[in-house]
Amino acid sequence: MSSQASFTLRNRNPDVLTCIANLSNDEVFTPPELANRMLDTLSEQWAIDNKGADIWADSSVKFLDPFTKSGVFLREITSRLTKGLSDEIPELKERVNHILTKQVFGIAITHLTSLLARRSLYCSKHANGEHSICTEFDDEQGNILFERIEHTWVKGRCSYCGASESEYARGKKFETHAYQLIHTENLEELFDMEFDVIVGNPPYQLSDGGAKASAIPLYHRFIEQAQKLNPRYLSMIVPSRWFAGGRGLDKFRESMLHDRRLREIVDYPNSTECFPGVDLSGGVCYFLWNRDTQGDCEITTIMEGKASTMSRPLLESGLNTFVRYNEAVPILRKVRAQREQSFGELVSSQKPFGLRTYAKGKAKPFEGSITLIGSTGTTYIKKDEVLSNQSWINKNKVFISRAYGERIASSYWVTGKPFLGQPGTCCTETHLVVGPCSSQKEAKNMMSYIRTRFFRFLVLLVKNTQDAPKRVYQFVPMQDFNVTWDDEKLYKKYGLTEDEIAFIESMVRPMENADD
Repeated sequence: MSSQASFTLRNRNPDVLTCIANLSNDEVFTPPELANRMLDTLSEQWAIDNKGADIWADSSVKFLDPFTKSGVFLREITSRLTKGLSDEIPELKERVNHILTKQVFGIAITHLTSLLARRSLYCSKHANGEHSICTEFDDEQGNILFERIEHTWVKGRCSYCGASESEYARGKKFETHAYQLIHTENLEELFDMEFDVIVGNPPYQLSDGGAKASAIPLYHRFIEQAQKLNPRYLSMIVPSRWFAGGRGLDKFRESMLHDRRLREIVDYPNSTECFPGVDLSGGVCYFLWNRDTQGDCEITTIMEGKASTMSRPLLESGLNTFVRYNEAVPILRKVRAQREQSFGELVSSQKPFGLRTYAKGKAKPFEGSITLIGSTGTTYIKKDEVLSNQSWINKNKVFISRAYGERIASSYWVTGKPFLGQPGTCCTETHLVVGPCSSQKEAKNMMSYIRTRFFRFLVLLVKNTQDAPKRVYQFVPMQDFNVTWDDEKLYKKYGLTEDEIAFIESMVRPMENADD
């Protein structure tokens, strides 16, 4: 008894994973508390689907983390199985050997993380080492695989992940970041078995070698490959940016939002609430996908430690955009019931005058010049330098920033301040144009509407990154711009309750009048 009692996983494996640093913003390590929340969600759904059965007491269930980094998911799964299988396999050493050889599997994303994950799971960087808690492996990798994979270059890009050849053709001394799961067409070659559960935290993005540290998303590729393995359950934590689509994500977003096997989403608009010190634009979420059941999705939003949960379709009837906040659903339904045109019809597309960000004129006005509003301030150009919408130049209009991301605490401005574009003005692509307007009065009334919390709240429902293109205004209803607008008028018009008003005002900060 004494030797068996001393054979404890946690005592052999000091828990350093709560304080481990991230390798990069692309490879975010999962805190043990978050991994356990995801596993709790999984076990609750398993019990519902299997008449109260305990997943951790089932010696036949197979788990895979196909992008393991610290090994935290595999370690916590093993810890739970070790407790849950104590009746079926009473002898601890036999029980641990069974779990580690028959139930728990991983694929590491780099050589370094393969060693780290084996250290976390086996208490030894070598699965067959003398300090390993598993005595049945005959090779160093055990069930945590890592194989160096090379990208497949086609015209300067990897045909599997889209990585830039100039950025990742690095030679043998460096990691390729060609992740195994998404660099194969023969998934069965990785493990010759079926998995009941695939769980983990995939790499999020990969630098594409472009300007300003631009990057291509990767996490959706891992989800799609994992689904091809046909597990009963799939759970991953990923950036929430997919809610609104974006670069390379539109088809994936459409597929996810129409997939009724997506049964739970837990969303953190502020990523630091689950990844301390890691601020990911748009937040993060984890989901549970259930192969064998369909229905509405249970959506939980967690802000400042408070949770709001609602079971609902991922897409409201007639919409192609996911409404992120549960409290927003009844508000949006009231707005849509009026069947008004969308304010987005007044908003220009990118590059309203055909001028790129770097377009710049002379410092002082000259004869026949027009005013150019750009990222560096006001300069002056010739009218014939404007490449499109020249008819807007001499009309009143409203300018608003194309990108805006300021946040204080949990409330947002959502957009930058609108400002008047008088006749004789144009802008670069750093701004969008609202209008043009028939008069300066109409333009100012539009600005009064944009400054309301109501307006910016409806923008927030679509805008979950700094980018604010035309489409983020799709939920905003058109108004009569012969009159000025404020929140009191709008709340009354749409019949909002005190709770609904309080939610709007908790999410959106007031915007004082800009100089007209």
